[in-house]
Amino acid sequence: MKYIVLLGDGMSDNPLADHAGKTPLQLANTPLMDRLAQKGEVGLSKTIADGMDSGSDVANMTVMGYDPDKYYTGRSPIEAISIGVPLSDTDIAFRCNLVTLEEKDGSQYMNDYSAGHISTDDASIVIHALKEKLDSEDIKFYPGVSYRHLMVWKNGKDKMKTTPPHDISDKKIEGHLPSGEGSSKILDLMEKSREILPELEINKQKMDKGEKPVSSIWLWGQGKKLEIPSFHSKYGISGSVISAVDLLKGLGISAGLNSIDVVGATGYLDTNYQGKVDAALNALERDDFVYLHVEAPDEASHKGSFDEKIQAIEDFDAKIVSKIIAGLEEKFDDYKVMVLPDHPTPLATKTHASDPVPYIIYSSKDREKTAYENIGYTEKDAVASGFFIEKGFELMDRFINKN
Repeated sequence: MKYIVLLGDGMSDNPLADHAGKTPLQLANTPLMDRLAQKGEVGLSKTIADGMDSGSDVANMTVMGYDPDKYYTGRSPIEAISIGVPLSDTDIAFRCNLVTLEEKDGSQYMNDYSAGHISTDDASIVIHALKEKLDSEDIKFYPGVSYRHLMVWKNGKDKMKTTPPHDISDKKIEGHLPSGEGSSKILDLMEKSREILPELEINKQKMDKGEKPVSSIWLWGQGKKLEIPSFHSKYGISGSVISAVDLLKGLGISAGLNSIDVVGATGYLDTNYQGKVDAALNALERDDFVYLHVEAPDEASHKGSFDEKIQAIEDFDAKIVSKIIAGLEEKFDDYKVMVLPDHPTPLATKTHASDPVPYIIYSSKDREKTAYENIGYTEKDAVASGFFIEKGFELMDRFINKN
């Protein structure tokens, strides 16, 4: 049996008042996901445990089958694993976003949590400039991908309150800055970055071209190193994770999965969909499990772009789900597919929510079943199904072990 999880980050949403009370999943043209829903199992799963932040770290850890109440230590230690930065027991890792702040009426606002989705090449120049100025015996910066980077604080503090920058798009940063024990150190680094960055030649070039400059770093998502049991020890199978995002790669590596890099995988609408499909099908010829993650719906949601979210969902259906199913049918006799988002990312709020997400579990054995034509892959139909996984980390066991 071959198993593949197809995860469209942030696909689910709330009913939209200006679209007849329908969600993007209801409005998008998704014939393949609808067909799988009509023949397979549709339900809801709670991927964000009570009292936990609705981040992709918690959500994807849950979807992978790990109880975040037991294992979660923070977002950045997971990304450190992907970047290849070893952490000691006393190191505290922080996500370092490159952001664009905007001054209005004497206050600083979060204009763009991604500095205009800065390219990895441009971001590398920025991070290395920051390293020259801000690295010390106890502070080290490490380059990542696009706007997502890493800072490690030796013997640091991790109990402070920090805020994801995508949670405060177009809002004042006041009231959302790091606070609590150790925050003065973090605030000082952020303030120093605002003095360094305007002088960089690359920022001057961006402004000359009308592009968003990197005006500050934003430090958040702190935590200590992560240790979880291997996926093989839990489920008896081995496999791979495919994603453009360090967070997902780090989770996979932590679980003993192989992280497959796909050329042209960007995390946006222009990602290399076919490359991801090919990599997944090739991996299944070697192993039995693949976790394929697509970031584009979440990025569209953070921008508040209805058109881009619809496109991202439709691309996910046509360029991922459809081609994966065709490849599975061609190559393998027995397979199971699970389709779901990790969490909702409502367009109205531009940030993550903790509501349960709709899932599909479809098996090659379901192909001969009569389709229930009156349902599709939507939040509404998932609720109506009556299937609800209260402890979301149990969904993986249902997917792998239920006949």
